[in-house]
Parts: sequence; structure tokens; C-alpha cells
Amino acid sequence: MTAVAAPPTTALHTLPARLLHWERTTPSRLALRHRDLGLWREFSWREYAERSARTGLGLLELGVAAGDRVSIIGDNRPEWLFADLGTQGIGAVVVGVYATSPADEIHYVLEHSGSVVAIVEDEEQLDKVLAVRDRLPDLRHIVLMEPRGATHHLAEGAAITFDALLELGRARQRREFDDRVAALDPSSLAVLVYTSGTTGPPKGAMLTHANLDAAAVAVPAAFASSQDDEILSYLPLCHIAERIFSVIAPVAVGARVSFGGGADELVADLREVQPTIFFGVPRVWEKMLAGIEIRMGDASWFKRKNFHIWMGVGRRLARKRLDRVPLTVMDRVLEAVGWLLLYRPLRERLGMARVRFAGSGAAPVAPQVIEAFWSLGVRIREAYGQTEGTGLATYTPEGDVRPGSVGVPYDGIELRIADDGEILLRGACVFAGYYRNDAATHETVDADGWLHSGDVGELSADGVLRITDRKKDLIITAGGKNISPSWIENKLKVSPWVREAIVIGDRRKFCVALIGIELDTVSDWATRRRLSFTTYKDLSEQPEVRALIAEWVEEVNADLAPVEQVKRFALLPKALDHDEGELTATQKVKRRAIERMFKDTIDELYR
Repeated sequence: MTAVAAPPTTALHTLPARLLHWERTTPSRLALRHRDLGLWREFSWREYAERSARTGLGLLELGVAAGDRVSIIGDNRPEWLFADLGTQGIGAVVVGVYATSPADEIHYVLEHSGSVVAIVEDEEQLDKVLAVRDRLPDLRHIVLMEPRGATHHLAEGAAITFDALLELGRARQRREFDDRVAALDPSSLAVLVYTSGTTGPPKGAMLTHANLDAAAVAVPAAFASSQDDEILSYLPLCHIAERIFSVIAPVAVGARVSFGGGADELVADLREVQPTIFFGVPRVWEKMLAGIEIRMGDASWFKRKNFHIWMGVGRRLARKRLDRVPLTVMDRVLEAVGWLLLYRPLRERLGMARVRFAGSGAAPVAPQVIEAFWSLGVRIREAYGQTEGTGLATYTPEGDVRPGSVGVPYDGIELRIADDGEILLRGACVFAGYYRNDAATHETVDADGWLHSGDVGELSADGVLRITDRKKDLIITAGGKNISPSWIENKLKVSPWVREAIVIGDRRKFCVALIGIELDTVSDWATRRRLSFTTYKDLSEQPEVRALIAEWVEEVNADLAPVEQVKRFALLPKALDHDEGELTATQKVKRRAIERMFKDTIDELYR
């Protein structure tokens, strides 16, 4: 099919309007596909728009009015997008809720937002909402996407199915939805994104249609996205980064989105889909690299030798490219041979054979991880943003990757460093404030419109940003030295043996660390050495495992200044978990919570 140009940015100012553009111009082109019970179910742009419209009209039939809040709780699937754009299209407000949220967290978001409808994925999510429904006076209806296993709830009238919602929408004229989309005010509220809350309850960031459209203009332009691109959707759609890559950018340029089995089946989905654009948080890239290490441990002598030879060549060439040193003719010959013997087959196995843009964000990724993937030709580029800025701040241009830096501002975004080192930004991406929290809004956006990010950073002479830490996480030792814990933590997490590292030292004489082992790689290492263990705790208590981690800590310390070095460490007895309040829904460590939970362990390290 002949490609159609992206809609003009001057004519369309909302995501629903852009969706209707593709319905008119490329109705039969594939827009979405979802693997369900092993089979791919496909949706054209016409079907995408029609189902979104019927979802919005169905909500009108349920009494939803413009400005009302509609919550969506579930993993990534086409119905999430239909509900998202259908709700936006009628002027209502979308509230995304993490599928991993326990019932009390769901209650907080639905109660705080005043959601009148909750659209939930399956019986598990329905049960969580029903457990707190008597404490949600504003909630009038629950819609169930997947009815399997929940027939008794449907029979009791606790919910209606998503198909029933679509049928309600068919009772109204389609023109009503199109007219509502055309009448949308770009300055009106489109979505509420509840931040993960590392130090307190989540805050609802208010993003307008204009905010979302700023991302629809900036992101595709920065990464040269087009209709020919395919994206694998797997990170939570509540997170602004996944919303950009699964909803905003594809609707902006007409790209295709595939939904597989989610994060748990990421490896298999990548191999099957082979996306052209892939965005991962550092944990995803680290896990992928650790998986390669495990597979190489099980490979034959010849395969291990082949891997180490060509990874060595790849790393040398990657360093040249990252340092902007031209490759010689011999370099290119070696790269071509390595492509045949390792890089191409390994990229196909990783699901990266077609990737032309590989992105990383949400937290710093270790330079060693970037270098390893660049060795294979997967050229990771970092981006930086936060919910309050619609996920926009800086991106790394092609050909100007500088490990440890996060690039330059998107077009239309002003960025500067405050006197205390805090990163400030201003532009169309800056949110409208926190819902029902004026005090927090005034603390975050000043009178001149500058968004105070809470991050500390530095700008190079040519405008490239480097983030040093979160402002509230900076450590000041008892000797008055300033230390960035994330700098040390990222160095520790480069190892395939380390999953989490929490450095502590504020107002202390020296730094210590709580370290969580990477279960897959360490258990594989221990099994090869015939160590006996049954649980995570058993494994972490093995003297040989402690010695393994101690060796790595010493190696990291050799590259650190004396004041930054980890003098003592303890291995965590369990994997950190979101459900137990140790991690946010986006897998960020709740530093203060960890310090409280493991206070005795920390005190022992300083005793």
C-alpha cells in the first residue's frame, strides 16, 4: 500500500482527531494486532477508530459527561487503546491504573480522581475493584474487557462486558463522536497520570490535549518515525513513556503496534514481532544482557569462543563510533565478518534484527550496557523526561551518542540549570498541574512557567545534558562531601550478578550498600558450582555468593574516589517487590521505604 503523509500538525490538535485522520486516509491499513491464545487478531485503522468511537459513545450512554474521569486497569491490549481514545474523544478524562496495583492503591487512585467508570481487564482486576467498591461513592459502572472466569460477577450485575459497552455505543449515531472530537478544546484535560510515588502517595499529573499533541509532534520528528515502523507494546500503558511509543507516536504517524504477552513474554514476543522501534527501561536492557551471559554459559566451547572473539571486536568498533573515530577499511571488513558469524544471528535471537531506533529512559543506563549493545549494532540512544513534562525533555540525536548523557532538548523545549543544579524546563509539554493539589503544583511549576524537575544535572558547552541524581537523593557525608548515590548504584548494577543496589551514606562517615542479587544469573552460577540452595534467601546467604559480590564491589571501588567507595555491603534476603511497597509500579526503588525496612541491617553495617 502506498504510504500516506502524516497529518499536518497545524490542522489536528488532539489524538482522537489524528486517529480519525488515518481512518479517512488509510482505512484498511493495519494499525494494531494482538496475540490472543496463540493467534494474532488484527485491527485496521478503520476498526481502531470505529471501536474507539463506539467505546466513547457507549460511555455517553452510561451517563459519562465531558470532564468525568474514566479509569482503565489492565495490561496492554487493543481495548486499552479503544478505551483511552474513546474516552478522550467525548471530552472525558482517562485515568490509567497499573495492573500490578493492590486493591488499596486502586482505591486511592479511583477515589482521589473521582472516577465514575472503571474499565478493567479481567477477573483479577475486577475482584480488586469490587473489594473496595463500597468505599468509592463516585464509581457508577464497571466494564470488563475479558469475561472469562467472571460470569458469576456478570450474572450478579457487578459489571458489564466491553462488548456490551460497544453495543451501547451503537445505539448512537457515529457522527456524534466525530463532532465531539472536532469540538475538543486542546487546552482541556485529557488524561490523569498518577506518578509512582517514591516518597508518598501518588499525585495525579494533569495532561491536556495540547500536552499530548506536543509529544505527537516532537517525538516522531526526533526519531524519524513513519508508517513503516512497528512497535511492540509491553511496558505499562499508565507510564508516560509507553503511552508515547504505543499510543501517541503511532497515532501521529500511522505506525503499527503489536501486543504480545506483556513483560513476562517479552523475549518470545520480540523474536516474533521483530519491531523497528524498541524502547526499554534500563532494567530491560540489563536483563537482556544477563540473558546472553547465561546462554553463553550453556553453549559449546566453539560458540563461547566465537562469542568472545567477535564481542571483543564489536566493543572496539563500538568505542570508536562512540568516540566519533572513523572506521578503517579493515574495521569494516571485520565488522562484516562479525555480522555473519555473531551479530546478525544474535540480533535475530534477541528480536532486534529490524530495530533502527533503540531507546532507553526512566533512569540512567550504564555506559557498559550501551557499549555491549552497540557492539551488536543495536545503537541504544537515551532520552530523558518525566510525567509532568509529558515525557519530553531531551533526546539523543543519531550520530551524537555520549554515554552518561541524555542528549539535547526536543524542538520547542527550553532547558536550563538552576543555581542549585536542578534541571528546569519550559514549553508546550509542561503539565497543567497536580489534580486536587495546588500546593504541590506551585512547588513544581514556578510563576514563569518553569517546571522544576527534581533532578540535578549539568549542561555541556554545546547543550548536551547529563543527569547526576535526584535532588532529594543526594548524599552529604558527615565530612561534608556531596555524593551521587545513583552514580555508584549504576556502576554496581552493570554486573550480571546484581539486580538492585541501594547506596546509603547521608550524614554518615562512609558509604554502605544494600545489594540484591540477580536470581537467574547467580542461581545459574551457583548450580554450576554444585552449591545447594532452595530459595532466594538461601542463595544470598551462601558464602561463595557473598565472595562473588564482594569481588565485584572491590572492582567498582577501584574506579571510585575514596569518599564514594562502598566500604561495607549486605545482601538483601529477598527480591524487592512492588506489592510489598519496596518498588514503585515502574520498578524504581523506594529509597526511604527500603531504609526503614532494613534499618537493623544498615545499623549493623555501621556498627
